[in-house]
Amino acid sequence: MLASDVASRELGIELLDLSPGRARVSMRVTASMVNGHAITHGGFVFALADTAFALACNSYDEPAVAARADIRFLRPTHEGDVLIADAVERARFGRNGIYDVAVSRDGEVVAEFRGDSRTIAPRQ
Repeated sequence: MLASDVASRELGIELLDLSPGRARVSMRVTASMVNGHAITHGGFVFALADTAFALACNSYDEPAVAARADIRFLRPTHEGDVLIADAVERARFGRNGIYDVAVSRDGEVVAEFRGDSRTIAPRQ
């Protein structure tokens, strides 16, 4: 799935680890990701967390998409920071799943993301 994810690749997101229900990815904040306050635009932090979530909920070889997602921004990050997103499955039932993603910089959590997944029919 990640090999076909043009958006994540263009953002420089790299897969660090993947196992059933879990994923770890990283991204370096570039100058084009910084907003008018000289901090990382929240949309890029969300995209990193969303990629980790997508990989974790698709780790069972069943296609899954986001049904809902939200994020809490806890601390700002800046150009040059390397962000790590760790996704972990909290529950999986029927066609649904719940995943938490912690985004960190140098071991300090900067954002918390929760996503609900739903499996879908495979692409034809």
